Amino acid sequence: MAATTGNDPALDSLILRLHTETACRRGGALALTPNDLDATQCLIRLSEKGETVRWQPVSPTLMSHLLHHAESRSTPPNGQLLRYADGRPITKRRYDHLWDRIGRHLPWVATQQISTHWLRHTTLTWVERNHGYATARAFAGHTDTPAAGTTATYVKATLPEIAQALSHPHRRTTSTGPQLTYAFKPQDSALQHGRLVLWLNTPSETRSSASM
Repeated sequence: MAATTGNDPALDSLILRLHTETACRRGGALALTPNDLDATQCLIRLSEKGETVRWQPVSPTLMSHLLHHAESRSTPPNGQLLRYADGRPITKRRYDHLWDRIGRHLPWVATQQISTHWLRHTTLTWVERNHGYATARAFAGHTDTPAAGTTATYVKATLPEIAQALSHPHRRTTSTGPQLTYAFKPQDSALQHGRLVLWLNTPSETRSSASM
């Protein structure tokens, strides 16, 4: 629905791909600038809550679309990357409108309260179960605080380990309500008909009506 409805499908598709692939927080996405993109190494610099800054691996596909978005919308090097077609930076309200619109077309999205935070939680759950606690913590951008426990101080993942988690096909499910599965290979092209596509499938659907 993100790619077929609304007044800016390209923007909405990019937002969903960014959050699904990186598990970044909404604030991290809104703080992203063109200067935070390392196209050579396929890394983006995320500045999130608690003044934390981290480099997160992304797929070449996502990187190419972030660069194209910045160029096509005349984003200044130090300016907010995610922008409307007229060049205005987006705000948190874009996220609210996006999920409200998807929920109107797909009632189960509203019923299950699918949100940007849900995307983060689902991605991190998959990473933890397939690549371990240390990689999930690094993927999430969690800092080493006393509340994290002694184990977190000694068990850490490297950037290559985070990239390894990104490179594997992702299959993620929820444990409550209608099962929701993301089938997603970050290293593959996600372009269909000129748009980023992310399929969300319910058990009764062979392919979802929610292309993003």
